[in-house]
Amino acid sequence: MAEKKSFFERLTGAVQFDESDEVPTPRQERNNKLLKKTPKEELIEEESDEGELTVDVYQTPEDIVIKAMIAGVKPEDLDIDITRDMVTIKGSREESREASESDYFTRELYWGSFSRTILLPQEIEVESAEATEKNGLLIIKLPKVDKGRKTKLKVRSNN
Repeated sequence: MAEKKSFFERLTGAVQFDESDEVPTPRQERNNKLLKKTPKEELIEEESDEGELTVDVYQTPEDIVIKAMIAGVKPEDLDIDITRDMVTIKGSREESREASESDYFTRELYWGSFSRTILLPQEIEVESAEATEKNGLLIIKLPKVDKGRKTKLKVRSNN
């Protein structure tokens, strides 16, 4: 049965340790917090055996630009979904077996399906987005929504 907490423990949230208990240092506590995953992160990790595509995302005055290395992937094998505030890139890189498993010294290349979802820092014009591939580099240009643009609206009469 758990001991009743003192008034001070209830007030401050402090925990009483026995001398035999090991007290973590602030650095250990910080590292433990960084290493812990939320239940949602654990669920996502368990569901997916996909690799995560590495990307560069930057902005110009007119566009948000996403660059990703997709060497070995045919453009028709890419699936790019765009909304006003998010981009998802999915694809698959197929391995051509040229050597048996036991003949490899090093295996660092990623083969198989991959995906990446990027939350955009501002809204974009979905209809004007462009994607190009050159020498294994995917470049997606997403024109920013011009929130300062004004249009005059004329009122029609239904007489």
